[in-house]
Amino acid sequence: MPENDIFERGRKLPLMEEFYSLQGEGYHTGRASYFIRVGGCDIGCSWCDSKRSWDADRHPLVPADDIISRAAAYPSGIILVTGGEPTMYELGYLCDKAKEAGFKIFLETSGTYQLTGSWDWICLSPKKHNPPVEHYYTKANELKVIVSEPGDFPWAEEVSKKVNEGCHLFLQPEWSRKAVMTDEIIDYVRGHPQWRISMQAHKVWRIP
Repeated sequence: MPENDIFERGRKLPLMEEFYSLQGEGYHTGRASYFIRVGGCDIGCSWCDSKRSWDADRHPLVPADDIISRAAAYPSGIILVTGGEPTMYELGYLCDKAKEAGFKIFLETSGTYQLTGSWDWICLSPKKHNPPVEHYYTKANELKVIVSEPGDFPWAEEVSKKVNEGCHLFLQPEWSRKAVMTDEIIDYVRGHPQWRISMQAHKVWRIP
């Protein structure tokens, strides 16, 4: 197991940022949450809006206990773990300590690494060039597909056939292409009502 036993088996994580805000995407849009953005990602999406998160070495190793203590200063009772790609690390310790402190804990992931930890909500946002580990399809509560071109619709349908029956389906325009793709997504959802639209509402609201 590389580099200090993967940061002491998840007791420390490379923390890019943490902040209290409202969720801006997907099923929980508008819900207050404490965000933990973990550094490190090897997927390399060209349109990623968090490229500073890719290099884990740029971000300090922070004890998970300290993160949870800071989250406890806010009233929402929800911690959302995102990245980067947070599942690069062992997350069982973080989940256990968050639940001991009374939090619900949510995950946003591309699903490219084995899942660790016990989660109250999993948003799977898969990428065509680096598909998820198969077990995410049965565990995901929410499927969020980023749409940057019309060819993404057939791929979204392929992925949606793999998720569990209770999984909520979302199509979200890639932000730099939203002027072009939003109308196409609206038309698509009219004809395929099993899908809903997600927008990066936090960018409209001008909040983190």
